[in-house]
Amino acid sequence: MPPLRKRHRHRGGGENRGSRAGAGRCSDIRSSDKSSESTTILPEEIVSVLDTALADERLALATYRFITNRFGPVRPFVNIARAEQRHIDALLNIYADYDIGLPEDQTSLDPKLENADMLYLCKMGVEGEIENVRLYDERLLPAVSAYPRIKSVLQNLRDASALRHKPAFERCVRRLTQPR
Repeated sequence: MPPLRKRHRHRGGGENRGSRAGAGRCSDIRSSDKSSESTTILPEEIVSVLDTALADERLALATYRFITNRFGPVRPFVNIARAEQRHIDALLNIYADYDIGLPEDQTSLDPKLENADMLYLCKMGVEGEIENVRLYDERLLPAVSAYPRIKSVLQNLRDASALRHKPAFERCVRRLTQPR
């Protein structure tokens, strides 16, 4: 049996814990079911899955914020950055409900972002979302199958990547490669 742990709360990471409620289309990502599942102390393996998902969402948000700071509020980055914040908020709800301390935010941006043009960034977005779906399908979702509430949130995050974000980046690539 994997070790169980409860971690002390860590307020680092920069997320706004006061904005835990989701908004817009992704409000379904937020978990409102406070079932007996959330009274369980989670095994280390499940906490690690949550830490991985949170790190992934933090990196995406930091990347898209960097891009919008550099280029202005360009689509799809500005819209997806807002979605990534909602994804983080959904994960923070789980951390709070299970009384799990937050991991340190160790986000480090890819140095290639500094000089990349918009076409490269959109292509990077497509590839990133493909990798994101693979991460959820192959590693994160199978690990939480015994935790329906957590699985539901992670499934929604995975689906946002596959069904919303990837197509938005693909449209960006098409728009930038079509002759004018």
